[in-house]
Amino acid sequence: MADEEKSEETPEETPAAPEAPEPEATEPEATEPEAEATPEPEAAEPEAAPDPEPEPEPEPEPQAEAAEPEAEAAEPEAEAAPTSKREQRAAARHAEASQRSARSPEERQAERLAERKRKAEQRRRRRVKERERAKTQKPAPAEPAIAVHAETTGRPKTRQGRVVSDKADQTITVRIENTRRHRRYEKVMRSTSTLHAHDATNDAHEGDLVRVVEARPLSKTKRWRLVEVLERAR
Repeated sequence: MADEEKSEETPEETPAAPEAPEPEATEPEATEPEAEATPEPEAAEPEAAPDPEPEPEPEPEPQAEAAEPEAEAAEPEAEAAPTSKREQRAAARHAEASQRSARSPEERQAERLAERKRKAEQRRRRRVKERERAKTQKPAPAEPAIAVHAETTGRPKTRQGRVVSDKADQTITVRIENTRRHRRYEKVMRSTSTLHAHDATNDAHEGDLVRVVEARPLSKTKRWRLVEVLERAR
């Protein structure tokens, strides 16, 4: 019985020998708290992250970036180039002015003389063409001249008025009464005017109602002539 107990104990002890490495099994248990404590390195992943080591490949990016400024620098140059005709003409004038400023006075004088000669030649050719064109064209018919005192066919004006003075010889002063209605207010407006008429026979006297007609200038103030006496003064 004792042997059996020993044998029974021995098998139990034999497995106990492997149980001795329990501390090794406990090591994982101890490592678990380490793993729990390792979150700090996890938070500090940037320190342990050697991932940037393969990043030397992005080095071409600076080159691309360096190329981009060059392209950007080239773009302003392209933008600075004149696009419209006005800008092109202005650039041409500026270039010409810069060239002129670089020339000597003798060169400028020579160019000035050449320009004058060229313009004179152009004027000569244009005048020759104008003369040839004038020879081929027929002259327009000249309008007949009108005499200064030629008779006109218009109807002379006539006026009717009353003589206010006959003191001058062969001259009477006639007062003309004008009556008209205002265009807006419909009011009758009366006005008078005086004129001098030629009376060759001194037939009209003061107070007579006469008719006069316009005539050529007979004196400084006479532009009218007596036609007839309509009513004698009482």
